[in-house]
Order: sequence, then C-alpha cells, then structure tokens
Amino acid sequence: MIEIPLITIISGALTIGVRLSGLMLFAPFFGSMVIPARIKAALVLGLTLALYPVFGSQVGPHTLLQWPLLIFNEFLVGVGMGIATNVVFEAIQLTGSVLGIQMGYSLVNILDPQSQVDTPVVAMFYQSIAMLLFLGMDVHLWLLRAVGNSFRYVPAGTAHLSSLFTTAILRTVGEMFSLGVQIAAPVLSATLAADIILGLLGKASPQMPLMLMGPAIKSLIGICILIATLRYWPDLFRHLFTAAVANGEQMFHLAG
Repeated sequence: MIEIPLITIISGALTIGVRLSGLMLFAPFFGSMVIPARIKAALVLGLTLALYPVFGSQVGPHTLLQWPLLIFNEFLVGVGMGIATNVVFEAIQLTGSVLGIQMGYSLVNILDPQSQVDTPVVAMFYQSIAMLLFLGMDVHLWLLRAVGNSFRYVPAGTAHLSSLFTTAILRTVGEMFSLGVQIAAPVLSATLAADIILGLLGKASPQMPLMLMGPAIKSLIGICILIATLRYWPDLFRHLFTAAVANGEQMFHLAG
C-alpha cells in the first residue's frame, strides 16, 4: 500500500486551489459579482478536487517557509490569466463609456449587476451582448480547458514570476485601450464626422439651432450605425474571445 505524506497532499491541493482562486477573481463570467462568493468557493474546491488526481502528484513537499512565496507566485499566475481573458470585457466597458459620451447618453446610468456600480447605458448594452455571445459560443468551456492545459504547461508549484511574464501582463492591459477603440471605431468615426459637419454648418449658418439639433443628430446616427454593425458582432467577438484565451495560455508559458 502506497502512503502519501499529508504535507504532500496539502501542498498539491493548495497550489492548485490558489491558482484557480486568482483566475476566478478576474475571469469573465466566473469573476462576476453576480455569482455569490460561496458558489465561487465551491467551484474552486470542485475544480481542485477534479484536477488534484491528475496534477497533484507533480507537486513535491514544501516546507512552511516556502509556502508564502509558493502561494504568491501561484496566485499571481492565476490573476495574470484572468486579466488576459477578461481584457475583451474591459475593452467593451471602455467602448461603451466613450460612445456614451459621443452619443449623448453619458448621464444615463444603470446599475451593472456584474460590477454593482453605475454604468452608462451604452456600456451596459455592449456588455450584455458580449456576455450573451460569450456564453452562447461555449468560450467558457475553452477557458476551463485552458485551465487544465495550464497545469500541463506549468506544473503546480513550479510557477515563477519573470520579467517576460510581468511585461506580458502590462502589454495585455495596454491592449485593452486599442481593443476598445477598434470596437468603437464605426460609431465613433460616424459621430466624429457628424461633429465636424455640424461645426462647419455652424460657421456657415450661425442662426441654425445646432446646439439643440446636434445631440439628437449624433444620437440618431450612432444608433443607426450601431444597429448596422450588430450582424458582424458574433464573428468579431468570437475572434476576440479566442485570442484572449490563447493569450491567457501564453501567460502560463511565460511563467514556466
């Protein structure tokens, strides 16, 4: 009969659970505040029990003095993957905030159930559509598969923070702004063009009530462009979600 030391079991379960906890804090859908903390804890515990028989044996025994650094590294690696996979939703939040100002809806806020804060109505619309597409495309299943692959790329207990890993996280955060501008580009360019045209009309005919007509015109143009681009959203977000999950997997390669 093979006896496994208790310290080895604790080390294996602890490293797996801590990495999953960091991921659950920032991963799309799973990190939402709508999901109660107890459900998240139960999900982390269930995934830890499911992954331990496969990957728990990779973790050797660690002393109590090694545990703080071990937990810190594993937690930050999980956080890094969560940030990488959640960058699309953060970009969508930025898109909605920018377009809310351009379309004249910046003062119209509603409570976002995912973050429990007041959010512009345009940002809420973008987030709701993106989340429905995320769940409908089974991308969350790709994310769970990526978690399993992460323990193959970087066995539990061997993760370490390198300069490449830190640079990759900072670059991913920077990509949020470029993605937000790209998603907002059709409506943003149309409303900016409307601003220029209205400005020229105001110079040519100062008596025109552009202060009253301008917001309504920009809002109408923005809504029309937004409706026209909805048909391209499934393909666009599928590409963005797939790239985000792949970027999260790359994070683990850099932490190995």
